Amino acid sequence: MHYDASSACWAIVPAAGSGSRMASQTPKQYLPIDGKPVLVYTLERLLAVPAIKGIVVAIGREDTYWRELELAHHAKVQTVIGGAERADSVLQALQALQLFAGPDDWVLVHDAARPCVQVADIERLLDKVQGSDGGLLATPVNDTIKQVTAGRVMATVDRRQLWAAQTPQCYRRQALEAALSSAARQGLAVTDETSAMEYTGASAVVVEGRADNLKITRPEDLWLAQAILRHQAEEAL
Repeated sequence: MHYDASSACWAIVPAAGSGSRMASQTPKQYLPIDGKPVLVYTLERLLAVPAIKGIVVAIGREDTYWRELELAHHAKVQTVIGGAERADSVLQALQALQLFAGPDDWVLVHDAARPCVQVADIERLLDKVQGSDGGLLATPVNDTIKQVTAGRVMATVDRRQLWAAQTPQCYRRQALEAALSSAARQGLAVTDETSAMEYTGASAVVVEGRADNLKITRPEDLWLAQAILRHQAEEAL
């Protein structure tokens, strides 16, 4: 690895969402895979990265699941109450990090519902962002993409320059906090950290990730994640 040891690295996991598309009363980050909640897999991957000094998990105000997790008491893990939107939760976590992290420390923001991310990919992202504004894991779009209006195809989009954003996404603490705060004040649409940084003119490094870094969004994704995690466990043997 070549990342700068003088700049510490921290992680933020926004986990305040309800996962409304999962057709479950239980938030998707707490749904079990082989008896273990999705969020536990996610945190275990981040905790396995030596460069990460600590993790801030943003949970919902009415969350009754978090305190039941063993990792809720881990020395490297703390929580904040998240907001209505992902960007709100990340901003709350960044503000909490002011007590521990320097302005130029790296912050990795990772989806709570991406339990299959590979530790090697996280470390590769940290390596590649050195000397840049920051960056993210992403994969090239392989499917043919259609532009659709009112249920009808309007055009076929050239996919050669299209990439699907993943997480982690990695930026300097102060710069990311300023970008998210500015976007919130202006009412700008922010779907991920990179979109907030784009508004500031920052240039993000794209690091190709793996297709199995799945984000659990729909019920069928839970079965896919289970298959991926089992395969990864077999690969590690």
